[in-house]
Formats: sequence, C-alpha cells, structure tokens
Amino acid sequence: MRNFLTEFKAFINRGNIIDLAIGVIIGGAFTGLVKSITSNLINPLIGLFTGKSSSLSNLKLVVNKNLVFTYGEFLNDLINFLITALVVFILVKFISRFLVKPEPKKTQPDPQLEVLQEIKTLLEKNN
Repeated sequence: MRNFLTEFKAFINRGNIIDLAIGVIIGGAFTGLVKSITSNLINPLIGLFTGKSSSLSNLKLVVNKNLVFTYGEFLNDLINFLITALVVFILVKFISRFLVKPEPKKTQPDPQLEVLQEIKTLLEKNN
C-alpha cells in the first residue's frame, strides 16, 4: 500500500497532471461559451429564417402526448459539437504549424556498405 501511495504522489507531482487539470477547466469554460453562442446568437438567426421559435430546443415532433421527439435539443448539441470540433481543429493546425520539428538524426552509414563502396571504387580505378 505504501508503494502505491508513493507512486500516486509521484504521479500527482508531475507537470502533466496540472496541465490536464488546466485543460479540463478551460474546456469547461469553453463549453459554456459555445453553448452561449449557440443559444444567444445562432438560435435567434435560425428562428429569424424559419419564422418559428428563436430557440432550437423548443422544436419538437409530437406523435402523441406520450411520444415526443425533441429534435431541437439534438440540433443544439450538434451545433455545439461542430463549433467545438472546428475550434479544436483550428488550434491543432495552428499549434502544429509553429511547433519546432526535430531535425532528423543523421545516421552513421553502415560500415559494411562503406567497405563495399571502397572496393567498388578500387575496382573502377583498376579497370
């Protein structure tokens, strides 16, 4: 048990766990921002063009009183997902463009290949 606690403490003290926590917090805030954009900007625009409710969440298909499909909520979630995916895609493209790419390591030529090349050169000189 002591070894487990020691390993857990080492895991917690790594920088990666703090980066992960910051990412989760920023992700939560970003999710709230995207939901706000959807409900406060996109939904009224859609309502303007459709002439219906200014909130997609109010859109539903009522088959009977016990069977109601709230497809508007799904559309809200779909728009939220697409906006989030687009922003993440743009961030990844932006970050990968500016990250320093490691230079390929220069490999040492195979010693056997060098010997064969020397033999070939000597044979060409003799002919």
